[in-house]
Amino acid sequence: MLPDTEDEEKWLAEGIAGIQHNAFYMHRALDSNDLKDALKHSVQMLSELRTSLLSPHKYYELYMRAFDELRKVEMFFREETARGTISVIELYELVQHAGNILPRLYLLCTVGSVYIKSKEAPAKDVLKDLVEMCRGIQNPVRGLFLRSYLCQISRDKLPDIGSEYEGDAETVNDAIEFVLQNFTEMNKLWVRMQHQGPTREKDKREKERSQLRDLVGKNLHVLSQIEGVDLDVYKETVLPRILEQVVNCKDDLAQHYLMDCVIQVFPDEYHLQTLETLLSAFPQLQPSVDIKTVLSQLMDRLSNYATSSTEVLPEFLQVEAFGKLSNAIGKVIEAQVDMPIVGVITLYVSLLTFTLRVHPDRLDYVDQVLGACVKKLPGKAKLEDSKATKQIVALLSAPLEKYNDIVTALKLPNYPRVMDHLDNGTKKVMAVVIIQSIMKNTTCISTADKVEALFELIKGLMKDVEGTEDDEIDEEDFKEEQNSVARLIHMLHNDDPEEMLKIIYTVRKYIILGGPRRLPFTVPSLIFSALKLVRQLQGQDGEPVGEEVSATPKKIFQILHQTIEDLLSVPSPELALRLYLQCAEAANDCDLEPIAYEFFTQAFVLYEEEVADSKAQVTAIHLIIGTLQRMNVFGVENRDTLTHKATGYSAKLLKKPDQCRAVYACSHLFWVDDQDGIKDGERVLLCLKRALRIANAAQQMANVSRGSGGPVVLFIEILNKYLYFFEKGNPQITGSVLQGLIELIKTEMQSDTSASDPSADSFFASTLRYIEFQKQKGGVVGEKYEPIKI
Repeated sequence: MLPDTEDEEKWLAEGIAGIQHNAFYMHRALDSNDLKDALKHSVQMLSELRTSLLSPHKYYELYMRAFDELRKVEMFFREETARGTISVIELYELVQHAGNILPRLYLLCTVGSVYIKSKEAPAKDVLKDLVEMCRGIQNPVRGLFLRSYLCQISRDKLPDIGSEYEGDAETVNDAIEFVLQNFTEMNKLWVRMQHQGPTREKDKREKERSQLRDLVGKNLHVLSQIEGVDLDVYKETVLPRILEQVVNCKDDLAQHYLMDCVIQVFPDEYHLQTLETLLSAFPQLQPSVDIKTVLSQLMDRLSNYATSSTEVLPEFLQVEAFGKLSNAIGKVIEAQVDMPIVGVITLYVSLLTFTLRVHPDRLDYVDQVLGACVKKLPGKAKLEDSKATKQIVALLSAPLEKYNDIVTALKLPNYPRVMDHLDNGTKKVMAVVIIQSIMKNTTCISTADKVEALFELIKGLMKDVEGTEDDEIDEEDFKEEQNSVARLIHMLHNDDPEEMLKIIYTVRKYIILGGPRRLPFTVPSLIFSALKLVRQLQGQDGEPVGEEVSATPKKIFQILHQTIEDLLSVPSPELALRLYLQCAEAANDCDLEPIAYEFFTQAFVLYEEEVADSKAQVTAIHLIIGTLQRMNVFGVENRDTLTHKATGYSAKLLKKPDQCRAVYACSHLFWVDDQDGIKDGERVLLCLKRALRIANAAQQMANVSRGSGGPVVLFIEILNKYLYFFEKGNPQITGSVLQGLIELIKTEMQSDTSASDPSADSFFASTLRYIEFQKQKGGVVGEKYEPIKI
């Protein structure tokens, strides 16, 4: 049974006290050159390491105390043999007479270090003797620390190439054999630890084993530092021996750590040239080993090696690294039938990352990885594991991040097949990632086929998905998603009108399926994208030729009309009215009077039947007036009909001030500077007089309802309209008319019933200053304004 913490601390303290006590007498003997007494106290000091009462962590503290003292003993032995007090051979034999085996072997290793340093015997013979002698300790913890000590004191005394201990030919092999043998024995001891003690404490033992793993891994680090371990030696001797031990130990902790250690300590070039041998070990590992992490680290190291220099890339092609890694992953997945799906996907994410870094130009490799992953995924079922879903997102995001171009991803047939395994929520997230990538890199999608493929990928944003309730959708998230789709539509473009028309048809097909909630977000983008094409084709008025649908303005306007009609199902009349007016203006620029008139007609129908809110009516009528003013395509009859409608609706607004402003805005419909023939001064004057009557009525209504007159700002606004047309040369607007209106405003402002309005006062004062400024100009302008007295 393992000790509790308090007992351990007590036993550790006793062990340290024992070491310190014997070390004191040992040093005194060393100072007096009493070798026999020094050895006696050394043995007693090292006997403290025979304890079985400490956990590995506490045993390590005890070991380090003894290790420090042994270094001093080694220095003494070296000095004594150098002075000739005793020969190193005699000393080597003398320490073998120690009473207990553990102190004997520690001292033997210590003297062995001095023996090798003296060069009185070949290093390989001493090392071979020591590594064999250490077999005498079979207790896992004590054996591990003893062999760790042997590894530590011998690492700078190996008969390596260029070393001062290099002997005859083949001595490098002896050095390698020594380290490999020590590694093998240490690994056996380490694995055996799991069987020490009761089953109920297995987890605790595994934790302790994990703390000791670096003692075993130290041997592999020493191996990697041996100059004689070139690629051929590594390939023929070192790697096969290590892998044999790793596979045969059948311990998941040891296998995971040692495979990771091999990958970390040996050069990348060696891994690349021995890839097949290294990968062949993975399927033979225990099912519980976390192979995905180790393999991912291997691929990460190889990809870093590939990107470090372009000169090494041909080596990857020569050894067919991609094919070998891909096959190995397949075999690992087959061997580990219980591997969770997240592990499978993680392996393919690592392989894809490797492929994108090493072979970015090989899209067939990228698609092969995606296809292999799809085959391992469970049929058509959606992934329910959140961790697996995150890995799928990583798999799909990797090509986007590498190529910064969704067009490249669209060339991968297996890309959408992988995406099909995402749940609806994650599909939306992935769709947003795709759109963000397009926007960030300003990627232009230029063919209808690519648009179709793209919209299939992001269809989670384009339409409602079965099984999703409306209350599950956050309103802010929904708006942001649809705004991103709207922005995306503007990235779909082709300079060829025929192809652009196909793109518009494709986009319309998808957005119409979006349902009433999405149309107000997506339809405007499609409308303006189509209007951009109309401007490009401006002046063309041909009919479709042959069986092919020709891109003509008329054809596009038909699509626009149908699309806006679809928007009416929402309903969203204000938006539809705005879009009708935009289309009317575009038809005007293309000189298509019937089409422009039809769009205006639809706008008026909407205004009459759908726009009920008074504020919305005010906004709509001003939009209609403003658009109609800019139209120059209409003949006299059509224009009169539309202007009559506009002025009529203006006078029917609910509030008198709104009526007044809309009516005086209509005056601009009869006087347009840049159009010949539309300068009807009489009708302008009629509009302005009508606006004055409405303003006067508003004033009277205010007086009745509030007991005081309303603000005179409406009169001031009308005065400014009079001034505008006076300057434009309308013969119906004379100085006397302006003078009368100014006097009227002054009278209203001085009236006791008039409500005080500082902003109106300031507005009127500014207007009078403008008149005075015009009078002072002199010339024709000055003469024109001279009769007006302010």
